[in-house]
Amino acid sequence: MKAAERTGAPLEATPEPAPARSWGPGRVLAAIVLGAWCGLFWFLMLGDRSSLYLSSRTDWVVPVGAIILTVATVGRIATARVPGPRVLTTREAWGAGVVLLPVVAILALPPTSLGSFAADRRSSFAGAGFAVSADDIATGKLTLVDIIGAERDRDAMRALARRAGTEVSFVGFVTRSKGSPADEFVLTRFVVSCCVADALAVQVRVVGAPPGRFDPDDWVRVTGRFYPLGSEVVVQASDVEPTARPARPYLSP
Repeated sequence: MKAAERTGAPLEATPEPAPARSWGPGRVLAAIVLGAWCGLFWFLMLGDRSSLYLSSRTDWVVPVGAIILTVATVGRIATARVPGPRVLTTREAWGAGVVLLPVVAILALPPTSLGSFAADRRSSFAGAGFAVSADDIATGKLTLVDIIGAERDRDAMRALARRAGTEVSFVGFVTRSKGSPADEFVLTRFVVSCCVADALAVQVRVVGAPPGRFDPDDWVRVTGRFYPLGSEVVVQASDVEPTARPARPYLSP
């Protein structure tokens, strides 16, 4: 008999070895998803592409999101090892795929702003809940937002009518409708409050343009005198010249 048994002393239990830690599939997948979104935000910021998707009011989301997602990705990687084996479920895999779809779409599509195709399928800015001040329209430089926003306010529209014949200079892209004269086109620009999902088209009809010189989606600067005709604004062009797409292609209300 052992000494411990002879004296009646309790036997010490042998400590069990800690379970081996391994990479948890669910946590690794979460780290990949976070890393993908993190990379996208850095890509948009460093590539100066946030203006293609967000308005000037909300583009701060990109740098802030890049920093927050970087910290979250590092934290998820640091805690990805878990005790014991674990199997990735089908639901988790499908969920991650859905979350990754926007990342893949943005990276796969060419870096371009909304154009004539989208203009034909979105409502006019006149249908949006936005109005401009009549005092702002009565004096100062007229903008596309001033002109189209005036259609939501009678006082602003009267102020706009009193400025008929004023010389204006607008930048936008060319859209055309079937059957329109060769020397006419519609100058279009999008107004974005938050992101391209809420983009609304601002359009004015340009007459007296050089026939056949500009194609749909060409960016141009139109200079001339404007005339509000009912719900439509017409610009009698004195000069139409090609121009590069602005660094910020969307207007903000």
